Amino acid sequence: MSTRPTVSPNELEQIDLASPILHAEYELDEVFRYLRADRPMYWQQPRGEQPGFWVISRYADVNEVYKDKAHFTTENGNALATLLTGGDSASGAMLAVTDGVRHHQLRNLLSKGFSSQMLDLIANSLRETVDELLLAALDRGECDAAQDISANVPLGAICDLLDIPQSDRKHLLGLTAHAWSTDYADEPPEESWIAKNEILLYFSQLLKERRGGDRDDMVSLLANCRIDGDPLNAAEQMANCYGLMIGGDETGRHAITGTILALMENPDQWRALKNGDVELKTATEEALRWTVPSLHGGRKATGDVVINGQQIKAGDVVSVWISSANRDETVFDAPDEFKLARTPNKHFTFAYGSHYCLGHYLGRMEVYAVLDGLRRLVGDLEQIGEERWIYSSILHGMSSLPIKITA
Repeated sequence: MSTRPTVSPNELEQIDLASPILHAEYELDEVFRYLRADRPMYWQQPRGEQPGFWVISRYADVNEVYKDKAHFTTENGNALATLLTGGDSASGAMLAVTDGVRHHQLRNLLSKGFSSQMLDLIANSLRETVDELLLAALDRGECDAAQDISANVPLGAICDLLDIPQSDRKHLLGLTAHAWSTDYADEPPEESWIAKNEILLYFSQLLKERRGGDRDDMVSLLANCRIDGDPLNAAEQMANCYGLMIGGDETGRHAITGTILALMENPDQWRALKNGDVELKTATEEALRWTVPSLHGGRKATGDVVINGQQIKAGDVVSVWISSANRDETVFDAPDEFKLARTPNKHFTFAYGSHYCLGHYLGRMEVYAVLDGLRRLVGDLEQIGEERWIYSSILHGMSSLPIKITA
């Protein structure tokens, strides 16, 4: 039902790929198809005060950048929004924007919070949550899939992992929804900064309460752990709570809404899911490839390097486009088709290499739980209003998707 106009490759030099408005209001499939075929190493010229940056669109080249720790760093930011505006304030503290030895230490530490026991508890909780949300929607007969279903599934999982009190969860959801995206083109940028700071302040207080305790949630782990005998400093503790909250909530939420839309737009795949013709694990991977909750990843070059015959100079900003690599014709058969039985399916939705998303377990479990719930409980889905896409240069998803849902 989307009526978003398609951008022609002829307009490439006029558009700004770092613009949230571009990604919310236009379809860019033709642009990225052209870039993959003819300009895989495209330099977007500076736009006003905004610096230029590399746009890397082919799967093999994206893979090359992700693997190359010697020439690329995340410590100036891992998204265009921060890389083009002076860097990330959490650099060297938050796992996603830390490299080297400290990255390895933080990753090992945070991995302990994803114990098999904790993941089992979350899986059971997810199934209950999804069933409850779907049954409530079925009872009403219609709902907004983005707000009434998707928004509440990942929230429960990440809040269980962090052991966020039930009474605080809705408040946090409202903040995370505005930290890296907005619902409107003209929303003041201060809204985003306020949301980010309120999340940090919230975790600052929660960390204080959990210091010295013996609980086994992720916040307590960060509050009480030691690396080489030293506790994490306050910035590291807050930044990694923030990173887990944003990463755990946003990716799953947008993947779920996008999956529901894809199932309505591809009735043959809806039938395949309902009939049990596809395994849920396989279907989950295709849902993640297709929906691309994170459009791109960002790096800064730390030294001169050649990728696909093109020299990148030290200091250059590089963006690798997951949304394009996940549709690379040389890797995926019929990449523009949503095929739940697709295998193999080595998508980049959770990135690759040393910065492979730590929360990939949760993202997969959330999408799996929704597909399972839809298969068991829902007879039919129908879109009854136009979807509304969020404004973000990195996140890809919807703030609204009105649907009719029948048992």
